[in-house]
Order: sequence, then C-alpha cells, then structure tokens
Amino acid sequence: MNYQAKIKSPFGVLGIRSSDAALTGIDFLPSTTKPQHATNALAEAVCEQLLNYIENPDAPFSVPLELHGTAHQKKVWQAMLDIPRGQTRSYGELAAELKSCAQAVGQACGANPIPVIVPCHRVVGKAGLGGFMKHADGDPLDIKRWLLAHEQR
Repeated sequence: MNYQAKIKSPFGVLGIRSSDAALTGIDFLPSTTKPQHATNALAEAVCEQLLNYIENPDAPFSVPLELHGTAHQKKVWQAMLDIPRGQTRSYGELAAELKSCAQAVGQACGANPIPVIVPCHRVVGKAGLGGFMKHADGDPLDIKRWLLAHEQR
C-alpha cells in the first residue's frame, strides 16, 4: 500500500492515504511500522489534525474527505459524522434513523475508509462494544476502547 504519511499514535501507526485534494484513507498499521513524513501538503494537514485530536478529543477535523462507497455506505458514514464526540449510537439506532437494518449499518462501519475522522468507533452494539475494523475481538477492539475512552475526557 502506498501511503502519503505514517504517524505514531497511542494505538499503533496510522497510514495516511491522500490525493493532493482530499484524504482518501486511514489504515491502522502495526506499532512496529516506521513513521513516514508527509509527502504532500494535504497529508501534512491530516497528520497535524490527527495529532491534535490525540492530544485533545475536541480538536476539529477540517480536511476534505473523498469517500468511495455505495449510496448506503455514504449515508451511514454521514450519519457517523453527525454523532457528537463523547456519545455513541447503536447499530440498531442508526439503522432505524436511516431506514436500514443493523447488519447493513455494521457492514458499512466495517467498510469505512477513513476511521477516526469518520467516527465508526462511536457505533456500538446494543449490549456491548460491537465490532471494529471487521473484527469482534483482539487489537481492533482495544483501539475502539481507546478512542471511546479518549473522547469521554
């Protein structure tokens, strides 16, 4: 995978993918991955905003996003952007709001190309954490727990 930047975070390394005009993806990489300086101005802005967020969960994101997905996925991703910091919605609540089903919302969450900024971590199960990054346990859920705890400050 070709990244325009890689930055260290408390939960591993974030791989930043962008064009010159918009952020196209953020990947969670192993903590052993070597950081990489930004190769363009937009990737530099993304890194700065992510680092600001890691310091302060109220730090805003203002970089342009390029989200590629189905019409349903884009509706779910937009709904996630509307969930305020420090709050969560269940898959079922989001599904009811979007006239969809919880499973389809969960699949759209798992397909989110820009996690952290498009806060799929704020979507949880009815009786628990739910999944994260298409996983039901392990390191991905530890990242989700960290993000949710960070936003409770």
